[in-house]
Amino acid sequence: MENTLPHNFLVLLLLLLHPLFFFISSFKGRNDQTKPNFPPGPPKLPIIGNLHQLIAKQPHQALSQLSNIYGPVMLLQYGRVPTVVISSVEAAEQVLKTLDVVFCNRIQLAGRKRLSYNYVDMALAPHGEYWREVRKICVLELYSKKRVQSFKAVRAEEVAVVIDSISFSSNTTPVNVFEKLTSFTHKTICRVAFGSTTGQSRSRNHFDNGRLIKVLCEVAALTSLYASDFYPEVSWIIDRITGIHGKKEKCFQDLDNFLQQIIDEHDNRPERLKPEQEDIIDVLLKLKKDHTSTIHLTDDHIKAIVLNVYLGGVDTTTGVMTWVMAELAKNPEAMKKVQEEIRSYVGSKGKVEESDLDNFSFLKMVIKETLRLHPILPLLARKSMIRCKIDGYDIYPSTWILINSWALGRNPQYWKNPEKFLPERFKDSSLDFVENQKFEYMPFGGGRRICPGLNMGIVLTELVLANILYTFDWEFPKGLKAEDLNMEESSVSRYPLELVPIKYVAGKSD
Repeated sequence: MENTLPHNFLVLLLLLLHPLFFFISSFKGRNDQTKPNFPPGPPKLPIIGNLHQLIAKQPHQALSQLSNIYGPVMLLQYGRVPTVVISSVEAAEQVLKTLDVVFCNRIQLAGRKRLSYNYVDMALAPHGEYWREVRKICVLELYSKKRVQSFKAVRAEEVAVVIDSISFSSNTTPVNVFEKLTSFTHKTICRVAFGSTTGQSRSRNHFDNGRLIKVLCEVAALTSLYASDFYPEVSWIIDRITGIHGKKEKCFQDLDNFLQQIIDEHDNRPERLKPEQEDIIDVLLKLKKDHTSTIHLTDDHIKAIVLNVYLGGVDTTTGVMTWVMAELAKNPEAMKKVQEEIRSYVGSKGKVEESDLDNFSFLKMVIKETLRLHPILPLLARKSMIRCKIDGYDIYPSTWILINSWALGRNPQYWKNPEKFLPERFKDSSLDFVENQKFEYMPFGGGRRICPGLNMGIVLTELVLANILYTFDWEFPKGLKAEDLNMEESSVSRYPLELVPIKYVAGKSD
């Protein structure tokens, strides 16, 4: 739900389809005998509702401004979909704790149906026995501390690769930090999910020629919001007129062929050629063959779950690391302090190892503060299953619920100087990613749909940041200053975050 809304000719299309919407809606209606107490909200236009108010800015920013006017529980109309926006800790707690079972379904967007193999992945599967079993598999088999630890060597090898890559530009040429971190995370997660990125098999060539990352980028783009999400009654018409249906099918076929080839290679590999280190597909195939799960795993289930691992790992981890580097570049005193912490402990060892990470308390504060300002999920999306109340307001079934975690993280009611980057605010704080969770700080989501892969993501984030901050000093390209850095939402990934790495050696910069 953090994706921007589509900026194209669809509004005009929807106006032309107005008679059809009117005809369909004339057969719909509620049988309530009493007038419901809906939350307040801004006036809406015919057909498009309040969509026009979300186009100029990032949705979470626009919704934050509207909530300042209409209140912390606000009703909007996204086309044909009633949408309630939550911007207070009290209301967020009702959704994610008190009534968590009522709001534990995610919104099933049209762009993700085909690419999730009809919502059999963990992220979008409806709440129920199947979802509970899939989540248990992921938590116990894929994201457990033991499993995360088993990929320690993979992380160390890929960190060394990215350090060498940056070193080629050291002292002279600016590097695109986002691209370097994306490449690192892509390679690491691919090795965790699919196995080695080298080899002679046909599918491995997708790693070598860049085809895989291109296809997966197309997948990420196709999971955005579309007009058909707001008009489910006529989604099949809209998707075909706009060409989205054909793009999704092409992307799905490319990706499905690749994943099936990977699975077949794992499945048919002779016992003597199996690696000592299992990847995610190895684990899932073993569960499939042993029938140890209460659900019958198929290849489609495995593909859907592996895509969750990849998309959830690459996009989020890269985004967090890039924002950390941007905030540190913008705040040189914090940059100096975190580098001194790392270098004073590591000394002349030459690299940071995972066993060192628990000693970097300020680095952890920097990451927490970055996630407060730039949460992974600025809008936590849920869908109501039954009629209920939030703050005394009536919420009907199938209403979208958007918790604005971005706004909660910048609310002066909960945070002192909320717009400032102050990592020290987390010193001796009980706020954590999961433990002692308070609803003003939810960088990984909340409730029973909280991100299960946060342990893997945090280790990866801390390790690569500690190493690039230990190995290099970072400066702006000639002619640029800290105040020139664009910190608007999405700008760090959309526009190059270019910094010059200066190689550091045993306490001095060359």
